[in-house]
Amino acid sequence: QVQLVESGGGLVQAGGSLRLSCKASGRTFGRYAMGWFRQTPGKDREFVADISNSCGSTNYADSVKGRFTISRDNAYNTVYLQMNSLKPEDTAVYYCAAGLRGGSNTHVYDYWGQGTQVTVTS
Repeated sequence: QVQLVESGGGLVQAGGSLRLSCKASGRTFGRYAMGWFRQTPGKDREFVADISNSCGSTNYADSVKGRFTISRDNAYNTVYLQMNSLKPEDTAVYYCAAGLRGGSNTHVYDYWGQGTQVTVTS
């Protein structure tokens, strides 16, 4: 069992930056690929980025490529999402997820955090 707790969301002006953190419980964090997703009311949860469990390879949605960076620190059981050059359309609840396989599909992830709100004003 893995529990995930996100933090770092908030209110920021367009062009600003935020760093989200996702702290995982347990001793097996290094086994899991980690992903970040986001969701706005009435829409499906949308893939943002993921990072593998082993070599740390990363993938990004086209909408955030070049602006967001996902990273992980296995010593601290934490995955991060650095978000720069934020836009109003980045406003959403952001969720981290853990799965033995990564990817852009929500179904491959076994564990989810509770989400953290990011609001970007114009």
